[in-house]
Amino acid sequence: MTFDYKKEYKEFYMPKKKPNIITIPPMNYLAVKGKGNPNDKNGDYQQTISLLYNIAYTIKMSYKSSYQIDGFFQYVVPPLEGFWWQEGVKGMDYQRKDDLQFISLIRLPDFVKKEDFDWAIHTATQKKKQDFSRVEFLTYDEGLCVQCMHIGSYDNEPQTVSLMHEYMESMGYDLDIHDHRFHHEIYLSDPRKAKVENLKTVIRHPIKKKL
Repeated sequence: MTFDYKKEYKEFYMPKKKPNIITIPPMNYLAVKGKGNPNDKNGDYQQTISLLYNIAYTIKMSYKSSYQIDGFFQYVVPPLEGFWWQEGVKGMDYQRKDDLQFISLIRLPDFVKKEDFDWAIHTATQKKKQDFSRVEFLTYDEGLCVQCMHIGSYDNEPQTVSLMHEYMESMGYDLDIHDHRFHHEIYLSDPRKAKVENLKTVIRHPIKKKL
C-alpha cells in the first residue's frame, strides 16, 4: 500500500477545527524562497510551486530510473506548505499581500538524503531544460506550536488565528514568531478545484512558555 503522510501522521496534517498544542519534530523539505502576492497568476509564488513539484515528482518516480534511493518506498507526495512573514510585522497583515515573503515547502520522506536531492536537481535540470537552482534541501525543527484546521477562504484566516492565540494564552504560552519561526500553512485542498468555502488549511504558529 502506498504510504500517505496525511493519513499516517494525522496529528500533523489533520487537526481538529479547534486549537491544540503540538511539538513538531525535525523534518526535511524541498524549499523555495520568494516574495509577493500569492494571488498574482504570473507571480513568484506560482513559479515556486512549479519548481517544487517538478523536483518532488522527480524523487517520487526515481524508482523507475537507474538511480536507486536507499530505503525507498512508494508514497503520496505530501501536501504543499508555506512559511509566511512580512518585514516589521509580528504575525500577518492580510491587507498587505504585496509585502509578503514566503518559503514554499513540500516535505521529503526521511529516506531522501542530500545526495538524492542533488541527483533530482541535476536530473530535472537535464530533462526539463530549466533552472532549478532556487530549490533547496531544508531541515527544519519547528518545535512547540499551536495549530488548528481552518475551513474556508484564506482571507478569513484571522478568525481562526484569533482562536489559536486565545487558546495558547489560556494554556500559558506566548506567540514566538520571529526571524526563524514563522506563520505556517499546510494546504490540504486544491484551490483550483475546491469551492472557497470548503478549502482546508492547517494553520500553525510557534509558541513558547510564558516566563
